[in-house]
Amino acid sequence: MPTRPDRKTARQRLAGLRLGSGLRLLLLLSLFNTLQPPPLLITPGPPQRVHTSHPLLAVHTRLTDEVEAWKIQRSLQMVRQMGASAIVEFFPWAYYQAQDGSIAWEHPDLVVEHAHAQGLQIVARIGLTPDWARPPDTPLTYLDAGAYGYFAAFAAAFAARYQGKVGYLIVGNEPNLSYEWGYRVTTPQDYVDLLRVVYPAVKAANPDVTVLAGALAPTLEPAGSPWGLNDLVYLDEMYAAGAADYFDGLAVHVYGLTFPPEAEPDPGVLNFRRVELMRQVMVAHNDAATPMYITETGWNDHPRWTRAVRPGQRITYTLDAVRYAEANWPFVELLAIWAFRFPAPTKSYMDYYTLVTPEFIPKPIYDALQEFTGNVPPAGS
Repeated sequence: MPTRPDRKTARQRLAGLRLGSGLRLLLLLSLFNTLQPPPLLITPGPPQRVHTSHPLLAVHTRLTDEVEAWKIQRSLQMVRQMGASAIVEFFPWAYYQAQDGSIAWEHPDLVVEHAHAQGLQIVARIGLTPDWARPPDTPLTYLDAGAYGYFAAFAAAFAARYQGKVGYLIVGNEPNLSYEWGYRVTTPQDYVDLLRVVYPAVKAANPDVTVLAGALAPTLEPAGSPWGLNDLVYLDEMYAAGAADYFDGLAVHVYGLTFPPEAEPDPGVLNFRRVELMRQVMVAHNDAATPMYITETGWNDHPRWTRAVRPGQRITYTLDAVRYAEANWPFVELLAIWAFRFPAPTKSYMDYYTLVTPEFIPKPIYDALQEFTGNVPPAGS
């Protein structure tokens, strides 16, 4: 009469089968990994040169959060192929420097090396404060006087490291908005005090770098507003606080919104030619020799945003804006379109400012700019 199998023995056999299956799976995975090609090494490649009939044209890239080297390289290749001569890129202090003073240069090195290889000038915007350099429970944009020296030291280290490759450095971003000033009331005196510390430190580290102040945001906020301060008023008060000795160029942001680029400037209107009103402030303070750099500009073609235009208008307005600046603004050194590409969709109206999709598909405005600059690829390429 057959005996009943021992339960313990059955469990052991089952465990043995499972172990054997697991070992076989591990072996197969190991074999699969050995058959895979090694990771592709992305190198900057031979030096390239930008070909363009409109050297004023630049773009604001957003490579800050792009982690894959091939995507950084592809973005910058497409910038060159479009005919833009320069990029504006954000390099966040908070991302790189630890409390012990050590700096993780790997990502900025990657961006700078690839941009330099593509023949692109680099305008670097430095901002965002590490948690160790600001009070607890304050946002990344919070920078007070106690940390100005730390900020200056990092900016100087950045300027020294990339001497010969990064020619321009913007101190902060849109300081006339409370959001960009740590949700505090923003004062021109505070920003000028920052410039007074940063400028000599950067110049000592790299005398050749052009230090840009401002990157002022276009806004009509009156004095006392919790949201910010009118850019024209802010600039006037910057000069009154002694800013002129602490920057080599003024960075400004101007957007066309629903207006064509030729629309007349008006202190009560935000449009492309607001640059001319900013220039008037500079001239009134005897600073006509200092150039301006438009580090953000453009039109949006979101189908439902009330401040957007139609896609065809966006193309026409953008090309006409470059032509207008070339013909009328000898004091403007650069006109950077916001924004070239985002690493991932924002799923908001901001996606309709870009020239290229996250998947590197050129939008019609990219094609139009490529033709505009004389970079249309040969048929069949």
